[in-house]
Amino acid sequence: MGPGGSDKAVGQSGNGGMPTVRAARLPAYRYLVRSARRAGRSCLVMARQHSGLAGLLPGLLIVGSQRCGTSSMTHALSQHPAMFRAALGMEVHYFDVGYGRGLDWYRSHFPRPAHARSAAQAVRTQPVAFESCPYYMFHPLAAERICRDLPGVKLLVLLRDPVERAYSAHAHEVAWGFETEPFERALSLEAGRLEGEVERILADPGYASFSHHHYAYRARGQYAEQLERLEKIFGRERLHVVDSKSFFTDPEPVYHGVLEFLGLPHGDRPAFRRRNARPRPPMAPAIRAALEEHYRPHDEQLAGWLGHQPSWRVA
Repeated sequence: MGPGGSDKAVGQSGNGGMPTVRAARLPAYRYLVRSARRAGRSCLVMARQHSGLAGLLPGLLIVGSQRCGTSSMTHALSQHPAMFRAALGMEVHYFDVGYGRGLDWYRSHFPRPAHARSAAQAVRTQPVAFESCPYYMFHPLAAERICRDLPGVKLLVLLRDPVERAYSAHAHEVAWGFETEPFERALSLEAGRLEGEVERILADPGYASFSHHHYAYRARGQYAEQLERLEKIFGRERLHVVDSKSFFTDPEPVYHGVLEFLGLPHGDRPAFRRRNARPRPPMAPAIRAALEEHYRPHDEQLAGWLGHQPSWRVA
């Protein structure tokens, strides 16, 4: 699966089905890298499945939000001797678009329990397998699937200014060839592209909506409704929310807060590095103003959930 997480083709049809243009639009090196990583993961997963030994089920999922620092957090946590990320560090996309593959396939992405326990003895604690997939937070069926298959799992959520998140997400989709429209046009198309897609996913759990996955620039930044759904299913005590600005500005205390949430010792300081940042021109002031106004009530709802104003609303 590509970094957007879909094996679907790419196009501009506006519906959730198989669009019309694919890798020919991707920069050649990106397509080759993506294909090589997918092939490598497939071989590794197949070998683990055939071994008959089940992998360690995750104790932590980084479920969102897209373009909020999930890759950087994954890289930092994976340096802890008791934490074990999914095979090749890739997004597994099991609980959203890959659920039909079955739990054995999912478990094959993680190390064998005996190996993980042996490695975690270096810090005298139990191992924690984890993966990062920011579509889990937004997908309408993922939370219930996670709760059913991973009882007791903890969820980590990173949040940033939703205006900047939307602009960054658009740049990401353009870079991977999943979007050809400019940002303002993509925003105007969003409602039409997403119309009826949630209903189709709910009606057909095997349906993978390309539009819902890749074109929800504005909708994914409506954080409070997503957090409220997670809280209803998992309870507040199993959720840990990180302000991405704090993580990028002063990562160490944020990282330690995650370890404390998991009940893990601090260990050595990891190498913090911001990953997958994309340069882009400044956003047009009119577009920024419109998005800020759109998010105002959603940010107020988020402040109520958090118990304080999000950092991007603090003067």
